[in-house]
Amino acid sequence: MIQFRQMICPVSPDRIDENRVRATALGVIITMGAFFITGYEIIPAFLAVDFYIRAFTKLKYSPLSWLAKQLVDAIGTKPVLIPKAPKVFAARIGFLLTFLTTVSAMLGMSFFAIILGTTLVSFAFLECGLNFCAGCWIYTYVVYPLVRKGR
Repeated sequence: MIQFRQMICPVSPDRIDENRVRATALGVIITMGAFFITGYEIIPAFLAVDFYIRAFTKLKYSPLSWLAKQLVDAIGTKPVLIPKAPKVFAARIGFLLTFLTTVSAMLGMSFFAIILGTTLVSFAFLECGLNFCAGCWIYTYVVYPLVRKGR
């Protein structure tokens, strides 16, 4: 378990409410569940747009993060501020997974769409239910070593 205490995450001075992040992850789980039940390609496409907004724009909220904020505000939890950069990196992974899920579904490759969607739901569950950031793990053990090697 020592390795998990030495996680290297992207760094920025920006902060975000952890409760909103976890509620947004719950929204991802519910939305992908709707895709698994219906098979409608528009659902992961919507999530891809949502992740794109969170990962690549300066907009304050995506549709899911806005709904998550409404939920968190209604519950009345006290904000727990955490670094935003790891969540932006995780949103980029989410964008990639939902984009590939959408393309796979549109091309009739439902097996790949389900595998990619299940991976996304697993990451969202880890965030929402266990407060474990898979994006930080991927950054620490995949991206960072590749970046260091390239120096």
